[in-house]
Amino acid sequence: MPRLTSYLPFVAAMALVVVASNVLVQFPVDGHIGGLALADILTWGAFTYPFAFLVTDLANRRYGPAVARRIVFVGFMLAVACSIVVPPLLFQYGLIEFETAADRLVRIAIASGAAFLAAQLLDVTVFNWLRQRSWWRAPVFGSLAGSVLDTAVFFSVAFSAAFVFTGPGDAFALENAPLLGFLPAEAARWISWAIGDLTVKLLIAVFALIPYRLIAARWSQPVAA
Repeated sequence: MPRLTSYLPFVAAMALVVVASNVLVQFPVDGHIGGLALADILTWGAFTYPFAFLVTDLANRRYGPAVARRIVFVGFMLAVACSIVVPPLLFQYGLIEFETAADRLVRIAIASGAAFLAAQLLDVTVFNWLRQRSWWRAPVFGSLAGSVLDTAVFFSVAFSAAFVFTGPGDAFALENAPLLGFLPAEAARWISWAIGDLTVKLLIAVFALIPYRLIAARWSQPVAA
């Protein structure tokens, strides 16, 4: 097993991605595309969080699944801690206009931690299964599978009425509204948020092939775990 110091950059990168995402998820994306109000379906955190899959895949490529899982558990602890600590600090310093109740913070932390852990461990498993095939299949299919699971778990646990036992719901998220903010069909608002979030994750999963290829190509061979 490699020493901690050898894969510390991956731990630091994961910490940076998770902390940045927990901050940026508080800020909606302003702007419109046709009749679609981006603020209704996207936050800036949707653009940073998918890079957690890039960190996991690179760690898996370099050191194997055992080290990748260690890094995932670091990210899991950060996801839970940041979900509880970051929002009150942002409100205290005037960076957001609303204060989240403590019991809602607990529910968001449960959702964030469960989604992160399940999705990243799935990514490690799929990546390791496909790593001997063409270079792009492992990171693409690992990230895609993880992204779908992450979105499904987080938005369901955080907002669905079915998970009210984890904490109080968000009335605004549960209200029916035009799907994606403009379609004739209506659904709970959190479903539109989930669709927007997943769309960005899938696009970035493909885009992340570029840095993955550039970085992984510099390694003559993986380090034995």
